[in-house]
Amino acid sequence: MKKICLVLLIAIASTVCGDEEKGETRLPLEGKNCLFVIAHRDFRDEELLIPKNILEEAGATITIASTDTTSAKGMLGATIKPDIFLKDAKIENYVAIILIGGIGSKDYWESKVAHKLLKDADEKDKVIGAICLAPVTLANAGLLKGKNATCYETKDTKKIFEKSGVKYTKNSVEVDGRIITANGPKAAKEFAKKIMGLLLSEDSPSES
Repeated sequence: MKKICLVLLIAIASTVCGDEEKGETRLPLEGKNCLFVIAHRDFRDEELLIPKNILEEAGATITIASTDTTSAKGMLGATIKPDIFLKDAKIENYVAIILIGGIGSKDYWESKVAHKLLKDADEKDKVIGAICLAPVTLANAGLLKGKNATCYETKDTKKIFEKSGVKYTKNSVEVDGRIITANGPKAAKEFAKKIMGLLLSEDSPSES
């Protein structure tokens, strides 16, 4: 009987200690849900995978949205199955919305669905990010007027930025308030770190 009691005490102690250890190793972004928006064809692989991996390793939950939930394909051959249709995304469920670039991201430049979601995110003080060609969607949604921003530079992107009143900095990554923009795949790691920084800052938006 004494042996049985001793075993039970050891088991209880192990459970308590295990819970304490889990509490001590809580990941910094645990409990934070981020929405990534990708084109169903020709998203830029690194711009999705690098930030996704960095944020997930920090504990964030990533939901991927697109125009279709069948397997999406990147410019360099990466494939991933989106979790939800973009039209079904509810911004109140996320702390951040991140638009991934690549040639296919042009599909969202004039997307009313994307524009509405971004405006809702802005009104609710969410972190908003876009990389490569995707910042043009932010500009067309009216979110970059008077703000510092960057993007992958082409005649079209420069023209749209100028027309939209964007202060184009040409930096690899630019942060203005809660909005983060980056100019391409080489900036993907820094882009992710800036997103994480905002999410961890005292000014990080609430999830409600």
